[in-house]
Amino acid sequence: MALLLALARGRYGRLSLTVLLTALTVLFQFLNPQVIRATVDSVIGEEPFDLPVFALGLVNTLGGRDGLRAALWIPALIFIGIGLCQGLANLWRRYFIPESAEYISQRLRNTLFGHIQTLPYEWHVKIQTGDIIQRCTSDVDTLKNFMANQLGEIARSVLLVIIALSLMFPMDTLMTLAALSLMPVIFAFSWRFSKSVSKRFLKADEAEGALQACAQENLTGVRVVRAFGRERFEVKRFKEKNDAWASQIGHLANLLGNFWGLGDVITGVQIGVVVVVGVLRCQSGALTLGTFLAFYSYIGLLIWPVRNLGRLLSDMSKAGVALGRVREILSAAPETDAPDDLEPDIKGDIAFEHVTFAYGDQPPVLKDISFTLRPGRTLAILGATGSGKSSLVHLLCRLYDLSADGGRITIDGTDIRHIKRGWLRNHVGLVLQEPFLFSKTIRENISVTTPDAEPEAVHGAARVASLHESVEEFANGYETLIGERGVTLSGGQRQRVAIARMLMREAPIMIFDDSLSAVDTETDARIRRALRGRTKAAATIIISHRLSTLMQADEILVLRDGRIEEMGSHEELLALNGSYRRIFDMQGRLEEESAQ
Repeated sequence: MALLLALARGRYGRLSLTVLLTALTVLFQFLNPQVIRATVDSVIGEEPFDLPVFALGLVNTLGGRDGLRAALWIPALIFIGIGLCQGLANLWRRYFIPESAEYISQRLRNTLFGHIQTLPYEWHVKIQTGDIIQRCTSDVDTLKNFMANQLGEIARSVLLVIIALSLMFPMDTLMTLAALSLMPVIFAFSWRFSKSVSKRFLKADEAEGALQACAQENLTGVRVVRAFGRERFEVKRFKEKNDAWASQIGHLANLLGNFWGLGDVITGVQIGVVVVVGVLRCQSGALTLGTFLAFYSYIGLLIWPVRNLGRLLSDMSKAGVALGRVREILSAAPETDAPDDLEPDIKGDIAFEHVTFAYGDQPPVLKDISFTLRPGRTLAILGATGSGKSSLVHLLCRLYDLSADGGRITIDGTDIRHIKRGWLRNHVGLVLQEPFLFSKTIRENISVTTPDAEPEAVHGAARVASLHESVEEFANGYETLIGERGVTLSGGQRQRVAIARMLMREAPIMIFDDSLSAVDTETDARIRRALRGRTKAAATIIISHRLSTLMQADEILVLRDGRIEEMGSHEELLALNGSYRRIFDMQGRLEEESAQ
């Protein structure tokens, strides 16, 4: 409730009005049985009027018993008027509740998405994208439906029970006890049911999340699925997830069906008890006919909220599960900067000092790494898969932070743990091997970080990335839509778009993480020549398996099992006659064989 009230800020007036309208709806519901009781017992019959003072004054104004008996249309008109007032109050109540629920769910979605943007990279790699989407859509919709339908019903049911009992006990204590005789059974039955259904809802929700994650992975990886002929496997995998979800929904439906069936039996018996006791008391003269009719109306009003208790508890359980999954995201600690973190003028003087790093409880992926990189110079990194190349990039961008005893990384002499994350990342240009492109035009993808860039700047960055000529061949040029994740472009074109996008930032630190792997060697060489002219003031890191890409670097770092095995220029490493030399000779032989 604290979370929902916080999200409802700005709608408190309407929520208060909704509560008032709910109370009026319930009040009008209970007035009409009293009109029937007074009409049957005191207008048609001879019982004295048992009414509040203001109502007795109205009766006297209308001519008392004789006047009302001669004009029975007056009680009928009062009955109709109360019914109209109840209908209008209920109409406005049902208007304000969904409107407020939609407002709260809208703010909740915005809050969720905004919070997700602040969560650390480590959190994102541990949770499936489909599960996040399911929490931000289906779970939020579950909460919205609960607020729009069940939350108002809970308030209405509580008022119904309170007012019903406050009216029924003064009318006839024995009849009231008869009406309540099976209520403990219904309460116990509903409570037990709510416990069982809560577990079922959680399992069904988790199964739905797994299903969405499966579909999302298939759709985003459709090219791989087609390339490897995995369609049947994917269909089978989806069917298994779908069957698991359907099974959980089936168990849930059976549980709900059993509850409603048994609930109907119990409430039917409850009404029967009231009718039997009421008839016997009427025959003995202990109860008037009007009072019995009022009791019969009230038992219907009283039984419904109790009868509805199981549904409300089940919906509360479902909403509780959804809210718990939403709160898991909201309670995740966001990335935060210390109050004294800096926004220095970054020039790109990088130093790794005895850096050791491990992911969680895993063995270290980097062990005692030390090197320096000055502005205007290029560092190349070579290493086998799993040697720690990308981990160096993650640490430099503060996607992960070093532990206190894991050494330190400095930029211009400042420990990056004391530099604000956003500020640091805005000064680091990064191009990955598999770049992410948006489903927009080529121009929009290149200028995504600088949306107000002039066309000449976009074209200039594209020329450096050896992309301009290819784009000019497209029918719509730079306004060509590239599809989701750049699916209409080749792998090399996607990488070049990402390079052009990074160049638009003119960052003092530039990192190319195997970002030329999908282009041919001639294009690779052309891009590197253009980059040397464009990035001559920047500190540049190039990660690649292709030695022709690394040879022109000022210094080459060879990683092996998380350690620096060799470090030096191309000529120095060849002279060492170590791992770099063996890789160089191997690639040379492969190139000669491919040329023959």
